[in-house]
Amino acid sequence: MKWFIFVNIEIKTMKKLISILLLYCCTAVFGQVYKPIDTADYLQRKAFLASFSVSTENLSKKSRSDYPGKPGSELSKIYKEFGKEFEKKVREKDFVFNSVFDDKVKSLIGRLRKNNPELPQQLNILIARDNTPNAYCFADGTFVINMGLFNWLNNDDQLAAVISHELGHKISEHTLKDFLRMIDQDQMDRMLVQNIKSTKENRNQRAFDVLKNRIYRKGAENRKQEMQADSLGYAVFSNSDFRKTEFINTLKRLEDFDTISPRTLKVETYKTYFSLPGQEFKDRWLKKEDFSLYNYNHFKEKLNKDSLKSHPEIALRITHLKKLFPELQTEAAEEKPSESYAAVEKTARMEAVPNFYHAEEYGVGIYASLQFLQDGEEEKYYKSWLGKCFAKIYEARKNYNLNRYLDRVDPKNQSESYQQFLNFMWNLSLDEVKNIAAYYQKTES
Repeated sequence: MKWFIFVNIEIKTMKKLISILLLYCCTAVFGQVYKPIDTADYLQRKAFLASFSVSTENLSKKSRSDYPGKPGSELSKIYKEFGKEFEKKVREKDFVFNSVFDDKVKSLIGRLRKNNPELPQQLNILIARDNTPNAYCFADGTFVINMGLFNWLNNDDQLAAVISHELGHKISEHTLKDFLRMIDQDQMDRMLVQNIKSTKENRNQRAFDVLKNRIYRKGAENRKQEMQADSLGYAVFSNSDFRKTEFINTLKRLEDFDTISPRTLKVETYKTYFSLPGQEFKDRWLKKEDFSLYNYNHFKEKLNKDSLKSHPEIALRITHLKKLFPELQTEAAEEKPSESYAAVEKTARMEAVPNFYHAEEYGVGIYASLQFLQDGEEEKYYKSWLGKCFAKIYEARKNYNLNRYLDRVDPKNQSESYQQFLNFMWNLSLDEVKNIAAYYQKTES
């Protein structure tokens, strides 16, 4: 179950950007050019895969034992299919092993365990190469934390608050309950579908209503689980040596992630980094696509977005916690980060562009690099990433599959700054992209 999740996937890319583009007071300073985390961790990866495979098999056997008949069989199948997909992500290096992040998370879990004997003893920690501030815990105790959390949160206490929330999900076995509910719902829906097939009237609408009702029920149940995980998580958190008010500050911090707009990429920045020897800057590169005649009112949503949400509004979550735990009604300023947290926060920040590159989000990687360069951060480092990302954009443009790696302009869901960037990228010719890639690969190699 996730601590933080997007409702509108159309703005997912922009939300990813916000976590690295709004840190006004967190400039990373290194004595030499930063080197990305080494992912040549074959032995650790192999050991995890072996352990995870055994864990998945044990879950599968336990499912058949605890839930005889079809429910157990279906549950076992779900665990095996999920395990197979997750192992694929591990092999594709979507996670880093033996990193500075592991030690930080393990130390916080150790502090949470001191006065909370009910916490699971077997937790496999994984750090995901994902810039969104998110975490989730699987039924077998595999605990995933995105690098974006280290970058977005402000101190040890806030990270411990997220971990506590996820432990609340694990203690309540929400993942298992979700799967069992899904199995029951599948059986009910199959009966409804058979009934719809037996008649000819309003088949499409009736089928859509089945889907809509199922989605709405799932959203309602997930929102209820989030409230439960908040309560249980805070109980764990408050039993430890963390500042209680930081639990509320964490929720507020994550609310900021979903509401603040990204900073503007200035026109001067384009001219600074794309006026190259042998290729002068062209004003036509900044020409914007005209969407003034498009009427968005022609499209009507078929599903209510509020009913789709898997998480309650954060304001409601805060109100609920303050009602249950009166000590949270007293607010306090955020705790300053420890030296060890500041160190992992800097590393997460520097890994942001490499993470976009790993995810093949080359357009976003260029946009983020330009933002960092605009702020005067690690010029040599981010220029080198411009070269790498532009080289991939060139290959995609040459192979007619650029849409896979570069967004199209979408005025309804993108900031003006990001729209300007996308117009710039799509206005470049193939040779112009090639020249930019070659220049930054050569000068920063």
